[in-house]
Amino acid sequence: MKNWTEDTTAILLGFIIIALALAAFLISPFGEVNESLAAAESLPGFSIENWQSDNDSGNAVSSFLSQNVNDAKPARWELNPFSALTLDFFISGTIFFGFLCLLFGLGSWLMRRPVTAFLKGFFYVFIVSVAAYLLANQVEFRSIGLGYALWAILLGLVISNVFGIPEVIRPALQPELYIKTGLVLLGAEVLFGKILAIGLPGIFVAWIVTPIVLISTFWFGQKILKIGSKTLNITISADMSVCGVSAAIATAAACRASKEELTTAVGLSMIFTSIMMVALPAFINAVGMPEVLGGAWIGGTVDATGAVVAAGAFLGDTALNVAATIKMIQNILIGVLAFGVAFYWATRVDVSAGRTVGASEIWVRFPKFVLGFLGASILFSLLYEMLNPNTAIVLVENGVLDFTSDLRGWLFCLAFASIGLSANFRELKAQFHGGKPLILYICGQSLNLCLTLLMAWIMFYKVFPDITNSL
Repeated sequence: MKNWTEDTTAILLGFIIIALALAAFLISPFGEVNESLAAAESLPGFSIENWQSDNDSGNAVSSFLSQNVNDAKPARWELNPFSALTLDFFISGTIFFGFLCLLFGLGSWLMRRPVTAFLKGFFYVFIVSVAAYLLANQVEFRSIGLGYALWAILLGLVISNVFGIPEVIRPALQPELYIKTGLVLLGAEVLFGKILAIGLPGIFVAWIVTPIVLISTFWFGQKILKIGSKTLNITISADMSVCGVSAAIATAAACRASKEELTTAVGLSMIFTSIMMVALPAFINAVGMPEVLGGAWIGGTVDATGAVVAAGAFLGDTALNVAATIKMIQNILIGVLAFGVAFYWATRVDVSAGRTVGASEIWVRFPKFVLGFLGASILFSLLYEMLNPNTAIVLVENGVLDFTSDLRGWLFCLAFASIGLSANFRELKAQFHGGKPLILYICGQSLNLCLTLLMAWIMFYKVFPDITNSL
């Protein structure tokens, strides 16, 4: 059997997870739910929220799967961390850990890596991830936006640089495999029908501003700051302008950035995301900015999807919907970005004088896991459109996508823990020489904030005010 690449393995593992979720969908009482909804919709005063609160059948789609993924996280706590370690946590955590071992054990076998060695090390990576969720669920930390991603990378950095990493852990430090699998699942959440609901204003905000900021930031880093590494420059630029870590991973794969360069970009993203998800809604409320404009501003500038949702929720349901949709529109650029960077690096950066580059070289550089992301997006968009809208909400969003999005969070946490555990402060220090990466991020994000706000105001309030009034 030919070795599977990391990208093809990530696609397979992602679709195994999706297949499990869809299997739960197919064996759920779909007909009963549909009939119950059809009858309820004819009643006066019907609302999908009230129907769901009175009917447990809609939650049967992936109740067992979702429950175990959620209960595998420590509960929220205030003063005593041990109160978060409930009996349900230990039972579900053990089941979930076994599921992940089977999943990534299969991945290791396909890639011809020692499965036993991986499983031994994976236990420790999983424990660090659980600890990250434990800290993230502390009430005070949670209220100020210190999420699992930041804690996972910080815990990993402290462990690796203070205590060192035993050799037994190293086979399980596969951050790109974890996060690429998670990105395939992210594709299932990018639903084209929801994107069209916001319409042209959101597309202009996400697809016009983002490339301008990306190219401008890369130019600024090369021409003004004179950053020596082009791969570090473009990885930070993509991370900051597109959608944070997801874009950084795709870009790093396309331009073959080093592990240290990727860690630098991810670290900057985590720090500024935590700050912006709290500071931006506070500023929007302080100046009395309209919800639609505030939501569009958050969706186009805050890096991580989870942070966008949290920040939008501070403003209200309308802002949350606009922010999340614009972020989904922006997420589509992951594939375009990966192809563009692969093409540019193959034809302009790494090409020798007088040598032409064929399509095969660009294909080799292109991160194939992006195809899994796009495939999942198309699959779930079609599924969503084929169903009755209320049925789709109950069965797809609150069933299948609840499971895949929760599992994606775990995969990202494993990735961040692995990044931290494999990083060395001395190597990272070299990346921050002269503070140029920090300056690049601050200047690029400042440009992003200004252009996104301007474009959102023009599109939502001057060009398409009717769409804004309908939201």
